[in-house]
Amino acid sequence: MAPTAPSAAKSASPSQPSGKSEVSDLKQQLRQLAGSRAPDADDQRRDVFKRVISCMTAGIDVSAAFGEMVLCSATSDVVLKKMCYLYVGVHARAHPDLALLTINFLQRDCRDQDPTIRGLALRSLCSLRVPNLVEYLVTPLTTGLKDPSAYVRMVAAVGAAKLYHISATTCLDADLPAALKALMLSDPDAQVVANCLHSLLEIWTLEAANSEEAAREIETLYSKPVVFYLLNKIKVFSEWAQCHVLELASKFLPSDNNEIFDIMNLLEDRLQHANGAVVLATIKVFLHLTMSMTDVHQQVYERIKAPLLTLVGAGSPEQSYSVLCHLHLLVMRAPMLFCTDYKSFYCQFSDPSYVKKLKLEMLTAIANESNTYEIVTELCEYAGNVDVPIARESIRAVGKIALQQYDVNAIVDRLLQFLEMDKDYVTAETLVLVKDLLRKYPQWSHDCIAVVGNISSQNIQEPKGKAALIWMLGEYSQDMHDAPYILESLVDNWDEELSPEVRLHLLTAVMKCFFKRPPETQKALGATLAAGLADTHQDVHDRALFYYRLLQYDPAVAERVVNPPKQAVSVFADTQSSEIKDRIFDEFNSLSVVYQKPSYMFTDKEHRGTFEYSEDLTNLTVGAEAPETAISAQRYQENDNDLLLSTSDKEDNGTRSSNGSFTSTYNAPSDLLSLQTPAETALINPGGSTYPSQTNFSLDDLLGLGVPDSSAPPPPPALTLNSKPVLDPGTFQKKWSQLALSFSQECSLSPQGAASLMNPQSLIRHMQNNYIQCIASGGQPPNYKFFFYGQKDGATAFYLVECIVNTASAKAQLKIKADDGTTAEAFSSLFQSVLSKFGLS
Repeated sequence: MAPTAPSAAKSASPSQPSGKSEVSDLKQQLRQLAGSRAPDADDQRRDVFKRVISCMTAGIDVSAAFGEMVLCSATSDVVLKKMCYLYVGVHARAHPDLALLTINFLQRDCRDQDPTIRGLALRSLCSLRVPNLVEYLVTPLTTGLKDPSAYVRMVAAVGAAKLYHISATTCLDADLPAALKALMLSDPDAQVVANCLHSLLEIWTLEAANSEEAAREIETLYSKPVVFYLLNKIKVFSEWAQCHVLELASKFLPSDNNEIFDIMNLLEDRLQHANGAVVLATIKVFLHLTMSMTDVHQQVYERIKAPLLTLVGAGSPEQSYSVLCHLHLLVMRAPMLFCTDYKSFYCQFSDPSYVKKLKLEMLTAIANESNTYEIVTELCEYAGNVDVPIARESIRAVGKIALQQYDVNAIVDRLLQFLEMDKDYVTAETLVLVKDLLRKYPQWSHDCIAVVGNISSQNIQEPKGKAALIWMLGEYSQDMHDAPYILESLVDNWDEELSPEVRLHLLTAVMKCFFKRPPETQKALGATLAAGLADTHQDVHDRALFYYRLLQYDPAVAERVVNPPKQAVSVFADTQSSEIKDRIFDEFNSLSVVYQKPSYMFTDKEHRGTFEYSEDLTNLTVGAEAPETAISAQRYQENDNDLLLSTSDKEDNGTRSSNGSFTSTYNAPSDLLSLQTPAETALINPGGSTYPSQTNFSLDDLLGLGVPDSSAPPPPPALTLNSKPVLDPGTFQKKWSQLALSFSQECSLSPQGAASLMNPQSLIRHMQNNYIQCIASGGQPPNYKFFFYGQKDGATAFYLVECIVNTASAKAQLKIKADDGTTAEAFSSLFQSVLSKFGLS
């Protein structure tokens, strides 16, 4: 038997459209069905319309079938109408010339006998959003606001706001806001009233910036007749509409206390509503109305507690999180309110991590003398949680409670027990908290140090935990027998496992230990300073240089700076000011509470950061003017640069004996230094040489690293740049995203250079004269940003620079990336040299 012949090609599946051939086939079928009166014509149109919508959803351009779709819209089938309106709404904005074809049939449908079709047509007509067609919207909208069908009036109310966004003048000239207001106060349908209210608020709020009349109209919405009219009908509104009405009521200013109580009585049952948004909106009304009535305000807190706790336990995790954010805000204002309900905030096994974290913050906030023991006991159970972030948060919560309580005996014992757990993250978090506790309660140092002294630094991997241990080794080295030797072992592993944060703490700890136990720490101090001076990290290097020069100047002064008498820390800095918290409270029942910041911080462009740069270097933009501290806020955390002596400072800042030892009136450490043997001196002065008598010294001599060996290799030759480098923006952007950061540092401009930046082009010309080209720039006073590049002469290696200049502080932040990392330092020096000469010639 012969094989069956292949069947004719099937039409493409809606989920797998075949492009242009499919669109052509659809056009042909639509054209055939346009005038068909066959009994199954509507069913065939539905199938073709579904394929058109499928192609449109898949991203295929089906605008070529626009005319055929409009011809097929002449039907009474509501489903076909909906699909046709969807198609028209999508393609009208992209093809405004074709949108004109839809006006006739949309206007005709606005007069259809079926109210559903009238409403759909009016909604589609307002959704075209084509400015040239606004004249065709006014009449259908005016008629729609008077339509006998509530659905059509509801659509027309929203359409008035759409018309305002397309053409505000047309909307106001047609007097649509007045019609909306009249409809809002007289329409029997609750959803029509809600839509009118929403559109009026949207129109008048936008118009108030340009019109005093609009501002007065907004005030009328907040008047007693309107507010009480809406509140009396609140039970018939949908949940969305109730939230709008309640938001309006929260801004109402009552004339006396009777009006306040009337509103609260009207809304009392809204606190038992099943929808969390309605409950929170009602709470906002209660809180804002009673702000000036202290006693009543406190009663409101008591009244809203039960509904909020019910929402926390009854809703989804997302709703629980949102309600908990609002509860946290209320607790910060009235901590005693929930102190007896602390068990409601215990973590459940099924809670997601973000809810558990917020509950831990709540437990921390409501802890007081009466419930501390129970809360700390519960938190200690979470320390062994398999969820490591939650375990960390629970340990931090215990520490926070200890810092805010007077009786911390039991809490300290619990924290010290954490150190016995064989978990690195538990040990690290506990050490950080013990450090903070010792800063506030120095009297606990004996008990804490006895336990901390048994911990091996090799068992702590996290930098912050190791930094906390090092801080205690330096601060309480007189009480810890092995402190100098533990610090010395850490110095031996300087390059292998110590992060910059730990190195900074180690420098300070060794200095402190030296002043308390000089003979045992002298060797470690010399090794630490030598390692710090050779460190490539800018902060570490600067701190080591600062400590060395401080010792060089006067050890007595160094001790007063590094190891002064310390007082207990009474209050740790709060993360938010009271002004910010009040601003968030004013925006109750909004995202501000969830984000824990006022709305202007995440909506206005000027609060999204000092600079706003697009990824495309050809479209470089700079944000609004920033304060003088904008650049300084990005500086290194350790700002020891201001304390450093310049390399050209003379040795007369301190007096030296002929063998290089310190001579000053100082007790034990000073006497030890002044009586050093040459071998002992080498521990502090690793180079082992004394300073010559010249007034100017090389950097190596000044740092005490000795005179360079004559056999040392000569310094590398000076870097020479290509006088005509060529680099297009696309290649620059690609290189910038691929290359690693070679240098990130700050340098200074001359006052004349900062003044010359009133014209940024002057800096660009100055750099071009030194063979450094600018590929993009932008900004406004006092902040400017430039992207420069240079090319090594005779090579293909490029150097890329991001330069952010603040003219107010005369500082520049530099980020340098290089194809050739070996010459990046030379280019950095060259760039800074050129930049420092800007404005001087």
